Amino acid sequence: MTRHARNCTAGAVYTYHEKKKDAAASGYGTNSQRVGKDSVKNFDCCCLTLQPCRIPVITKDGYLFDKEAILEYILTKKKEYTRKLKEYEKQKQKEKDEVQEKTANDEMEKLQKFLKGEKNIVSQNLVKQEVASSSISNMSNGQDKVLPSFWIPAKTPQAKEITLQKPDKNVYCPISGKILKIKDLIPVKFAEVKDPDDKRSIIVKDARYMCPITHDVLSNSVPCAVIKTTGDVVTMECVEKILKKDWINPLDNSKITEEDIIPLQRGGTGYSAVNDNLEGKHERPVLQA
Repeated sequence: MTRHARNCTAGAVYTYHEKKKDAAASGYGTNSQRVGKDSVKNFDCCCLTLQPCRIPVITKDGYLFDKEAILEYILTKKKEYTRKLKEYEKQKQKEKDEVQEKTANDEMEKLQKFLKGEKNIVSQNLVKQEVASSSISNMSNGQDKVLPSFWIPAKTPQAKEITLQKPDKNVYCPISGKILKIKDLIPVKFAEVKDPDDKRSIIVKDARYMCPITHDVLSNSVPCAVIKTTGDVVTMECVEKILKKDWINPLDNSKITEEDIIPLQRGGTGYSAVNDNLEGKHERPVLQA
């Protein structure tokens, strides 16, 4: 096969680079681009604020949050539940009052009809009244006073009241969608990398935290876990080679179980294949022969 440069158009070979370049300029075909590391959330950042956690806490599923942000989220959801519950109870009370009013009106109509029947002696008058009451006109029997107003949207025949459902009092995790409780939040402790030569702030450092047992630097490419009993963040390699050997935490010599190891969910993007295939695709129309 003939070789030529990328921008050489004199050859007979249609290279892959030329094909991709023409596809991008034509507006047809699927565009794919690999997501850079700037689009990936750091492992020590809050899942809500996307900023480094000041007071980190973790859920049972391994999602990291800033304590202030997650408590504010839970408080907002509880206030929303209280508001929806009041609206639901108000609607139920309104329906109950309408049923009672309708029952009272039916009883009153029956009583009035009975009294009118007692006063009328001639049967012909009764027949005329029955015919008048069974009229199909929308202007008879005082219905002209309750006609819908076509100028008000809420009074038009097409307008229907929205039936509210009883709100759910549970607060769900914004990431996993599972039930979230304040008592399930576990405090997390990160071991800072101690470098006397680096005087920069911890936020601008690339290597901020390390494993307190092996002193390995933590990053998005290093799988980590949280020890539930102490809240220390260690690497999964440390868990497999050290902690699972005797099931003893070397930091305080306490016994731990497999349930005390919570894998830390690494930072990712909105793609489903996060940390495996960080590639975004934009599907466009395709030319078919």
